[in-house]
Amino acid sequence: MSQKPLRIGVVCYPTYGGSGVVATELGKFMASSGHTVHFITYNQPVRLDILKENIYYHEVNVEDYPLFQYQPYELALSSKMVDTVLNEGIELLHVHYAIPHAYAAYMAREILKEKGVDIPIITTLHGTDITLVGKNPSYKPAVTFSINHSNKVTSVSESLRLETLSSFPVRKDIEVIPNFTDLETEPDDKGEMKANLAPKGEKLVTHVSNFRKVKRIDDVVNTFFGISQKIPSKLILIGDGPERQKAEDLGRSLGIVDRLIFLGRTREVRRVLAVSDLFLLPSEKESFGLAALEAMAAGVPVVSSNAGGLPEINQHGKTGYLADIGDVDAMVRFGLEVLSEDSVHQQFREAAFAQASKFSIDKIGQRYIELYRNALSAG
Repeated sequence: MSQKPLRIGVVCYPTYGGSGVVATELGKFMASSGHTVHFITYNQPVRLDILKENIYYHEVNVEDYPLFQYQPYELALSSKMVDTVLNEGIELLHVHYAIPHAYAAYMAREILKEKGVDIPIITTLHGTDITLVGKNPSYKPAVTFSINHSNKVTSVSESLRLETLSSFPVRKDIEVIPNFTDLETEPDDKGEMKANLAPKGEKLVTHVSNFRKVKRIDDVVNTFFGISQKIPSKLILIGDGPERQKAEDLGRSLGIVDRLIFLGRTREVRRVLAVSDLFLLPSEKESFGLAALEAMAAGVPVVSSNAGGLPEINQHGKTGYLADIGDVDAMVRFGLEVLSEDSVHQQFREAAFAQASKFSIDKIGQRYIELYRNALSAG
């Protein structure tokens, strides 16, 4: 006998960042599986199609009061959660990020208890809420409280789970449920795109990020420079942020700016990855490395740092290579090894896709459904 569909409330940041993408794609998977999903946030998530069946969006409005220098988003969010749970019959709340979302969810749950409703909270830790924001002494007590008062807690990698346990006095079990990717078919215009981006048959090296310092964009450009001295190639940079101009300036100083292709915050990431030959991710910190996983799902070998959760995805010598943070010489060497021979490159491509298949949304989504049902049955 089939189990009844769930009614899920999702709270996330509606931005291009990894946590917002994961929350949105997971919600879409739940909706396509027959469950009802209500997104509660201050803007419509960038990857959310609110016209799809079983998907609803509830905007959190924060009034502008002259009394406050910073508007009290957590209060508005808690109130909106209470209102949505009561009016839509939501059975559980899945919040992405410890603060402010888990903190606001706790307050919503306490308010709901006074109205005779007890609703479980599932908190997923994504990285920045622990590695950067959470370690701020001003926020540490709130992060600890939010985790300990969630019904279920997950992290996107074993590395993040261990860092959380070492940084906070957490009493809750933390289950590792990794991020996921959608294994889509190749685009119809793959040949045309390749010819447009690499008209002389150049290799296409790609990087996707928010161009913050932690992504080490200078290492991306310097690694590409070393590769391009041996193999005709172009570097495609997707995303935008504070380090974007520095990347262009460095490319100009190295004499390779004409081989850099800046695509900005394009929605065509999957199409670009489909024609890429190598993906670079030399980050200083990566709680998981979703960009690397999405590249591997497109059959693109990855040369990355060994930071955070990246070794849990990128298999050294098989799906690509891992290097110490900042070791540009090693990344150049590894990149050349991947690209120098077509037969070797093909082996890396096949292994990358096979590894990504282990993180398909169908497999990971089922783990979340099991978690949701366990949280509800625990009362």
